[in-house]
Amino acid sequence: MSAARGEEWGPATRRLADWDGAALESLADTFDTPLYVMDLDRVRDNARRFRAAFPDARLLYAAKAHAGRAVLETVTNEGYLVEGAARGEVRRAIEAGVEPANIQYTGVNPPDPDLDDVVDVWREHPGLTVTVGAEMSLDRLAERGFDGRLCLRVNPGVGMGHHEKVATGSHPKFGLPYDEVPAVAEAARDRFELVGLHAHAGSGILAPDDLDAHERYVARMGDLARAVGDLEFLDLGGGFGVPYREDEAPLDLRATAERVRAAAGELDAQLAFEPGRYLVADAGLLLARVNTIKPTPETTIVGVDASMTALIRPALYGAYHPLRNVTRPDAEPIATTVGGPVCESSDVFAADRELPEPAYGDLLAIGVTGAYGYEMASTFHSQPRPAEVLLEAGEARLGRRRETIADLLRLEQD
Repeated sequence: MSAARGEEWGPATRRLADWDGAALESLADTFDTPLYVMDLDRVRDNARRFRAAFPDARLLYAAKAHAGRAVLETVTNEGYLVEGAARGEVRRAIEAGVEPANIQYTGVNPPDPDLDDVVDVWREHPGLTVTVGAEMSLDRLAERGFDGRLCLRVNPGVGMGHHEKVATGSHPKFGLPYDEVPAVAEAARDRFELVGLHAHAGSGILAPDDLDAHERYVARMGDLARAVGDLEFLDLGGGFGVPYREDEAPLDLRATAERVRAAAGELDAQLAFEPGRYLVADAGLLLARVNTIKPTPETTIVGVDASMTALIRPALYGAYHPLRNVTRPDAEPIATTVGGPVCESSDVFAADRELPEPAYGDLLAIGVTGAYGYEMASTFHSQPRPAEVLLEAGEARLGRRRETIADLLRLEQD
């Protein structure tokens, strides 16, 4: 199922056309649709490629991209630590066999149950690292008896990425104001073991303008780390993008790594990164069956059995995902608008997209869904979440079973 390995760890990006069509048809027949497909061999290749670009860095996998057990096991077997932004992600990492000393919890406006749970883990495993971005969070940790490994999240005042909703580096919700960090850090040393500074500029950084802004961001963080001093690591977050559009070039990761190191400058602290999307995005896709063909004066509506509840990125961000008619790739292309069964005009995967003319029952593939695909799935409209199948070493196995209506009802009280 994996693409031909044209490089040591496969090509720098995996296009939707690289997936074997006959194998995808077989998966859909065996496991039904809608169906997420996750290729663990590709995840492993991406993890190794990223480590080759940053061989001396502290590397953490950002679990929010895809927190499935098999993915967590795959990346941690490659030597990655885990960054969890919620207590559920911390617990899922532990259930996947990750040592708590290899977990970094990054709380954003952390609810009390999150802090309670994370501090309970820390009491048994004092190697766990906690990252916070507000002075009040420091007080709340101290009230719970926490005096362990602390990382301060910084708002660098520089944000970038594929959409304004993920440009976290310039949003006041995230992190301590840049100029206040030295004083907060000095005070924090009296109560905690201050080990690092952390910031995240944004997500999906790929365009030249974004890379230029990222370079400025890294330089600011390097200056701040030198001002604070006596740190174990400077965590620059993730955000390294992958191409979603067929004509986009992949990120030159080695050149980007060189720019990052140069921008950071001389540091006593170890650089740290939290790739999520880069490791898993092009390792996944979503399969759906065509159930409706409706010609209209404006376009041909193509209805499928997947919806925005399975993949919300197009509705939420206006995100582009490539589409492929797996069943009839050689049919004459027509303009289509592909959407699902949810009663919302936003339930559209692509508008006016040329696609080999679909017929009832055709299998469509929606590409580059390995990051923030299944993780952002919901049960809105009482739509059960899809199954997920895992590919590894030429074998396919069920990673998550298909949700049922009974699953949706089991929490209801009389």
